[in-house]
Amino acid sequence: MVMGSLRQETQVVVIGSGPGGYVAALRLADLGKEVVLVEERSAFGGTCLLEGCIPSKTLIHAVEVKENALAAAAFGLGCTGTSIDLDRLREYTGEVVDGLSGGITSLLKRRGVTTIQGRARFSSSTTVEIEGGEISGIDFEQAVIATGSSLNNLPDGMTSSVWSSADALKLPYVPESMLVVGGGYIGLELGLVYQGLGSKVSVVEFFPRLLPGADHDLVEVMVKSVQGRLDNVMLDTKVRSIVEKDGGGFTVRVEKDGKEDTHEYAMVLVAIGRQPNSGDIGLEHTKAQIGERGTIRTNNECRTDDPNIFAIGDVTDGPMLAHKASREAKIAAEVICGHPVEFDNRAIPAVVYTDPEIAWTGITEREAEDGGIAIKVGRFPLAALGRARTLGRTDGLVKIICDPDDELILGVGIVGPHASELIAEGTLAIEMGATLEDLVATIHPHPTLSEAVMEAAEVALGAAVHVNPPRRP
Repeated sequence: MVMGSLRQETQVVVIGSGPGGYVAALRLADLGKEVVLVEERSAFGGTCLLEGCIPSKTLIHAVEVKENALAAAAFGLGCTGTSIDLDRLREYTGEVVDGLSGGITSLLKRRGVTTIQGRARFSSSTTVEIEGGEISGIDFEQAVIATGSSLNNLPDGMTSSVWSSADALKLPYVPESMLVVGGGYIGLELGLVYQGLGSKVSVVEFFPRLLPGADHDLVEVMVKSVQGRLDNVMLDTKVRSIVEKDGGGFTVRVEKDGKEDTHEYAMVLVAIGRQPNSGDIGLEHTKAQIGERGTIRTNNECRTDDPNIFAIGDVTDGPMLAHKASREAKIAAEVICGHPVEFDNRAIPAVVYTDPEIAWTGITEREAEDGGIAIKVGRFPLAALGRARTLGRTDGLVKIICDPDDELILGVGIVGPHASELIAEGTLAIEMGATLEDLVATIHPHPTLSEAVMEAAEVALGAAVHVNPPRRP
């Protein structure tokens, strides 16, 4: 590392320390590169760790423990009630986040990665200027952009006093009533958290369905399960205005089928998606190009149109998922080091941490239908699974989507307990080019939820044992 009074030189500069950025920095260092990691925040981990995946799943787990305790009455285990200590819950969530962020700091230090706090902007294809840092800039040979994404701006007619998902994760307090604007995974997850903490929660969604990216049969199982917990679900409904009341709370005007209605809530949580952080980083001084959706254009090696610059994660095309960013981080690092690799993954799993969980990987039935792709589907209900019955959780199913000719597995969908853990087997099956016979011939331990994956493959294969075969004409 050559250091001057104001500038540094390095082989690779990584901008952003989320699950893409810090993984890229660590992999580059392991491969022998001199690395500088620039992070605008005071802590490492990016949105996922600091105000996204990790704190939200911590709160979701807390609510699940409460709900499981109450549900234990069905097994003969008495529970007279539960209490929630918000101060301790905030403290515990902070401990989880701080512990993981501190772990990243330790990993970077042990790998010899130089870290700089400040905002980086490109001034050329080989230089970045640092705002707010101890040095003014960095001269580099190659760069990895991992700036992630940020919450969409509030639409016109919405007061700035409403909560964003980041605000909600800080647990300011538990409002008596809450409207969640947006029926995607963020809105549903946080809505159910606050419902579990004691809020009376309603959801409004612009589209006719919740979770429009997931197959309808999976979503319907979840909806039936949570309907009794949510006060109101308004689909195909547009929010016209949100006005803060003088005495506290909000008046919300909504429209459906040309008819308007007003509702009042103590708090409004707006969860309407994210946008890539590709602006205001000086890309106009490089050859890197931004596409129509605001993402940085890359190829399968994570290269931008500038030969010196790579981009990974939410700032590029594809699903905004931490595990996708981490995979791209390793690819970018290895390409920089001359390895013959590219992003050729056949499946990226997605998970919604509702209750029950929903997970899918590979092609969905909806995508197959839209693309005119012939498929064969096998479904296995958890009601027919021994382990699900022991858990008292039979509300769910597993489905296998395959090619009707060679029976190659193309997709897997799961709704039920621990779907987030089970989906990895489906992703591996797709990556390995497995067939129905491969899944059926793989011995799954009994009694487990994982057996449902095998059972669904048996249904698709026409060799189901634990469900009745289809009626013959």
